[in-house]
Amino acid sequence: MRLSTVILPIHRWREGREIWQRAEELGFHAAYTYDHLAWRSFREGPWFGAVPTLTAAAAATEHIRLGTLVTSPNFRHPVTLAKDLITLDDVSGGRVTLGIGAGGDGFDATTLRRSGEEPWTPRERADHFEEFVSLLDRLLREPAVTYDGTFYSANGARNIPGCVQRPRLPFAVAATGPRGMKLAARYGRAWVTTGDPKLYETGTPEQSVEAVRGQIAKLDAACEAVGRDAAELDRILLTGFTPDRPLDSFDAFVDFAGTHFELGFTEIVIHTPVPDSDFAADEKVFERIATEGLAQLGG
Repeated sequence: MRLSTVILPIHRWREGREIWQRAEELGFHAAYTYDHLAWRSFREGPWFGAVPTLTAAAAATEHIRLGTLVTSPNFRHPVTLAKDLITLDDVSGGRVTLGIGAGGDGFDATTLRRSGEEPWTPRERADHFEEFVSLLDRLLREPAVTYDGTFYSANGARNIPGCVQRPRLPFAVAATGPRGMKLAARYGRAWVTTGDPKLYETGTPEQSVEAVRGQIAKLDAACEAVGRDAAELDRILLTGFTPDRPLDSFDAFVDFAGTHFELGFTEIVIHTPVPDSDFAADEKVFERIATEGLAQLGG
C-alpha cells in the first residue's frame, strides 16, 4: 500500500513551495490537489488554479508524483486540458497522474452557466463524462485528432510531442455508479473513491466499510464486463469523507489503513492539515503518519 497527500491550492506560492517540498521530504508517494474553481467553505478565501500550481510544484520537486483529485468536465474541455497535461507531464519529467471524475453540482457546475440556467443533471454529467474521457484518451495518445461528438469537438487538434509517459499519462477515475465504473475499468490505471457520501455525517465506520466493499464488487464486475483483470487496477481511497477520523491519532490511522488494506486498496490519500477547516489535524500526528504509518502494513 502507498500513502499520498492532498495539498489544497490555497497558498500563495512563497508559502506553497515549502509545503509541496515537505510532502516529498516526508516520503509521500504522490501529492495531489483539487481541481475546482472554488470549493465549499474555502470559496471566500484564496484558491489557485490546479494546473499552474502543479506545474510550479513539478519545478520545485524531484521525485514525488503529482496529480489532480479530481478534474471534471464541469469547466474543462478535453482539447485545452490535453495541451495543459502534456505540458505538465513534460515539466515534471513524467510524474503526473490525472484524477478525473464526473463532477458534482457545486460551484464548478454553476459558475460558467448563464443566469437562470440549470446545472447538468446527474445523467447529463455522466453523459458528458463518458465522452470527455474517451476523447481525452485519444488526445493524449494521438498526435492529431479530429472528432465531432455530442458535447465536444476537435478539429485537427495537435498534441505533439505527446506525453512523456507512454502511451499517455495515467488516469485515476473516480466513480461509484455503473457508467463511471465502466470508464474506470476501460481507461483507468486506478479507481478512486471517497466512500459513500450518504454515510459521512450519520453513518458508522462499519457501514462505510460495507458500502466500500459493495463499490469494489461493482468495480470487479465492470472489469469483468470489459475483459480486464481487476487486479491490474490500483484502488485509491481519498480520506476525509467517511465517518472515520483516521488523522485523530497515529493508532486511529493504523487501524483505518489496515482495514482498507484488507479490502484491497493500494493507496490511501490524506489531506495536508489546514487549520480551522474540515481538514484541521495535528501536524505532528500527520508527519508521524507520513513517515511511519504504513510500516506495519509493509507499505
